[in-house]
Amino acid sequence: MTKKGSSKEVEEWVATVQVLKEGAFDVASHMLSELLGSRMKMSLVSCELDPEPKISPYGYLSFSGGEAKDVGGDSWITVKFPNVPKDFGKPGALLVESHHDNEFFLKAVTLETAIPIHFACQSWITHCRHNSNRPRIFFPNQGLLPKDTPEALVNLRSEDLSLIRGDGKGERDRSERIYDYDVYNDLGNPDNDKALKRPTLGGSQTLPYPRRCRTGRNRNTSDSKTEKTVFFDDGYVPRDERFSTSKMNLFMGSAVNAFGREVLPYLNELFDNDNHFDTFQDVYELYQGGLRSVKTFQGLFEKQSNKANIQFPPPAVVQGSKDAWAHDLEFGRQRLAGLNPFLIQPLTEFPMTSELDPLEYGPSTSTITSKDIELYLEGLSVEEAIKQKRLFVLDFHDAVMPYVNKINMGTNGRIYASRTVLFLTRFNMLNTIAIELSLPPPKKGLPAWNRVYKAPPPGITNWEWRLARAHVAAVDAGIHQLVSHWLRTHACVEPFAIATHRQLSTMHPLHVLLSPHFKDTMNINAMARSSLINANGIIEKSFSPGPYSLEISSIFYKSWRFDEQALPNDLIKRGMAVEDSTAKHGVKLLLDDYPFAKDGLDVWAAIKKWVMDYVGIYYKADSDVQEDPELQAWWKEVTEIGHGDHKGAPWWGHMKTIEELVQALSTLIWVASAHHAAVNFGQYAYAGFFPNCPTACVKLMPEPGSKEYETFSKDPEAYFLQTVSSAAQALTVISTVELLSTRFGEEEYLGQRSDPQWTSDPRALDALERFAAALSDIDAQVSDRNCNAAVSLFNRAGPALVPYTLLSPNPAPADSHTSDPGMTGSGIPNSISI
Repeated sequence: MTKKGSSKEVEEWVATVQVLKEGAFDVASHMLSELLGSRMKMSLVSCELDPEPKISPYGYLSFSGGEAKDVGGDSWITVKFPNVPKDFGKPGALLVESHHDNEFFLKAVTLETAIPIHFACQSWITHCRHNSNRPRIFFPNQGLLPKDTPEALVNLRSEDLSLIRGDGKGERDRSERIYDYDVYNDLGNPDNDKALKRPTLGGSQTLPYPRRCRTGRNRNTSDSKTEKTVFFDDGYVPRDERFSTSKMNLFMGSAVNAFGREVLPYLNELFDNDNHFDTFQDVYELYQGGLRSVKTFQGLFEKQSNKANIQFPPPAVVQGSKDAWAHDLEFGRQRLAGLNPFLIQPLTEFPMTSELDPLEYGPSTSTITSKDIELYLEGLSVEEAIKQKRLFVLDFHDAVMPYVNKINMGTNGRIYASRTVLFLTRFNMLNTIAIELSLPPPKKGLPAWNRVYKAPPPGITNWEWRLARAHVAAVDAGIHQLVSHWLRTHACVEPFAIATHRQLSTMHPLHVLLSPHFKDTMNINAMARSSLINANGIIEKSFSPGPYSLEISSIFYKSWRFDEQALPNDLIKRGMAVEDSTAKHGVKLLLDDYPFAKDGLDVWAAIKKWVMDYVGIYYKADSDVQEDPELQAWWKEVTEIGHGDHKGAPWWGHMKTIEELVQALSTLIWVASAHHAAVNFGQYAYAGFFPNCPTACVKLMPEPGSKEYETFSKDPEAYFLQTVSSAAQALTVISTVELLSTRFGEEEYLGQRSDPQWTSDPRALDALERFAAALSDIDAQVSDRNCNAAVSLFNRAGPALVPYTLLSPNPAPADSHTSDPGMTGSGIPNSISI
């Protein structure tokens, strides 16, 4: 519609606004009519320079006004821009200014011009006082490098970034969108109890750590360097990073279901009384008859008038067979296809040696001898078995030893430094054959304690061996949760998310590429700091290291390298693969039946191909990488601030070539998606049955000739259960991993986008289709491999009959963007969202 009679011809433009029907907007329909009223304004910015700079230095602005009404449902609004100059030009930005105290979620705005222009907003609109009294800025769904930005939008692109960086001062408001960095100084609660004081992680070479999002909360009175803690979801997270209301409701509902309203009142009493399960039948009753059938809890239930019962679903590891978890072959298989397949490595020297000070930590040479293990080597000598790459090791010696005395003398937990030797049989099964447990000298110069335990013959139950293996499993569980899971995914990805918001404009193609891989990560991390990894939180109360848990993860961060997070590099570093140009993906596995690595390399290759295709659309030469100021600022901030304790490390590279860019982006996406899926979503399947994966041990090994050994000999099953996780610890972990293993209905998976109009570039859309097709092919390959589990690929299921599906990319139907909620055991979400 064109209007005449003024100095400039004007016309009316119409836009369709998609608003999420959630929160205040769900009940306050009067806000719809106010959207362009006195308290809500929308304006368009032209891509063309304004010939009258005094009106707008950025470009032509339309005059705010028009009507709003429902069309097709109350989450869709028609907005009219009635006085747009006919020579306005192509709109290049949308400004949304709110003076309303209620917030709403703006999903998208589509301008119904001859060629529709789509603004994929996906952001909460709050009062402009939370945005430095400036309107929110949105750009169309066309990715543009800085050098391609229309001149009229250059300043607006810069302003949009500066508005969310903050000034590093003051406490953040929950309605703000400020992204800034801080150290982990918010884990303790010394004002409440001096015993809850925890060291600051990050900002030092002694306890280095990735950075988290700054909140600016008040400091503790008793320790002014640390922040006060908050309860669960009360802390600051940038508004757009918080769970949606629907997901929070699902999350809290799942939490209530997992913990059970009837379980929570008992946990404190169970922790106080240090109850343990008496028999394995009591353990199985958790999944068969429920808590009321467990003798350990019957006294507690008698005190309660509530007659409800809580029954956990049987974990996968005991669904096929109650006892298969205890098989040495199953223990070995889980190092390749279980919760923590990132640690196994070939044995390359014998005897094994330590790099620690022998005066402080004991002999540098392992006490495992050839005589201890050659019986299991099918006629080979140790040297021959090493040469044939058939001996493997789980080495928890040097990394754990410095904390053994601290934990054993200062907490309720009991741990050993350990080395576990495994042998690849002629049937390609990984058999656990010997365990060395070690304690450092109680004082420097005194003798250390070392003991070697050997596997019993097949079919023979040896409870002393099972106890030794349980100690190894408990340390492995701690490293899994604190390092492979929390540190290497949650903590290490958060600085990348912060830097992406601070340095890459929302119109930057790389921001568009990466944003799905950060969804909900900062929210779940903040919740973890308040209830999972905090002082006296779930980890400290349920895992052997107790108050040293996060400190130990900091020690592992010292040797963390970003380049080694790429799956091929990780496998090569551990000696589990070698470069081979003739092999699929250029990497040859040492063990072909290594389910995590086999499936993972397929997923890695698909991710890298997708990234190469996408990056190639926008970067045609290495000079494009070098001359992209936003990309260079992003990389500089990640390497010098977000991961500032590794500033200057040569392995960061220089970000000067397309090859470096593709590798870095592929690594980041791999960690946020597949790596996290591999270590998170199988937790209930394996750790839901705590004897298989105890998170704590509270007794050391019984010494022959001692009263403890006499007690052990009389009832070894009871002694085993008295050694591993207590009832309170077990219930806490079972409930927690059930929650963490759950997928929620709004999850977005690799190869999927929640907004089908996420980009207007057909080349990028085609590349995503090819990526999704490649992932579907991988799904089929994983299924085929699992079908061969009983024939030639033993480790795909093993004695426990648990198929490896954690890296099966997409559990959803082809036309669905979400999988069915629950513990599906398959599907790779885009992000670390739980």
